[in-house]
Amino acid sequence: MKKILFLITIAMLACSPQQASQQVANAATPPTTLMRFHCDSDTTLINQLLLQGRESGISDANALVEFYARKLLGTPYVAHTLEGDEEMLTINIHELDCLTFIETLYALTRTTMDNRCSWRDFASHVENVRYRGGEMGDYSSRIHYMSEWIIDNHMRGNLVEVTPDLPHVDYMVKNIDYMTHHTASYRQLKNDTAMVEKIRRHELRNHRFPYLKRSWLNDRAVKEALRSGDFVSLVTKTEGLDVSHNGIIIVDDKGDPYLLDASMSGGKVMLESKPLFKFLERSKTNIGVRVYRIIQ
Repeated sequence: MKKILFLITIAMLACSPQQASQQVANAATPPTTLMRFHCDSDTTLINQLLLQGRESGISDANALVEFYARKLLGTPYVAHTLEGDEEMLTINIHELDCLTFIETLYALTRTTMDNRCSWRDFASHVENVRYRGGEMGDYSSRIHYMSEWIIDNHMRGNLVEVTPDLPHVDYMVKNIDYMTHHTASYRQLKNDTAMVEKIRRHELRNHRFPYLKRSWLNDRAVKEALRSGDFVSLVTKTEGLDVSHNGIIIVDDKGDPYLLDASMSGGKVMLESKPLFKFLERSKTNIGVRVYRIIQ
């Protein structure tokens, strides 16, 4: 498979002939945008997934998130797929990390909810959820911290955080500024003081956010409040960071929530073998969760 890079100016549609002319007329496309694809089959696979979602007849947002997550099971985990010499709208359905996984699920779900079946609409939703205000600029326009990602997308009607409504919710106050204290870990920040300052302007000081301590995840009332298809972020005690990992919740027939994620340790998108509260017990740094879902 060959990696491809081009200036996107036309729509490639995989809908029925009867739908094609309407898609061209009404495509929810971003402005002409420099895009980066993993390979020449990305658009084909995205269109196939969207058609499957459309044909499923599912309309509930959480159910669609679960539907697409299960379709992506086995997809290889690959980190840093968004990084390059220039910020581009990167589309890669073949390799996912924990954040691009949930961004992909959001974009597939939202496109289906819009009754669309084009990869171009999918790309528009990726840009909308990934970048501050929904518009791609330079590296600093990408939302790098989950706290801001949740706030920005909530303000624009994409997502709603349900953590504050969970039983036993607690709150944490923290500086979210890991990137500017570890510039050597980011290729775009190593030798660019101007970019460091841009990132610093968007970091959060004394930020107060809700979370559910992991000790409560086996509580009956909490489990009853969680739904399959909820997005979940693992809250970390690491200085300067708010969360360390992302995925979705799958509730089994016994009512126990599990984590379905793009797993670095497992090397792929997978359903973890232990319930979420057991999964978190093995971690020394992850102390709880935040939960949010797509606004219907």
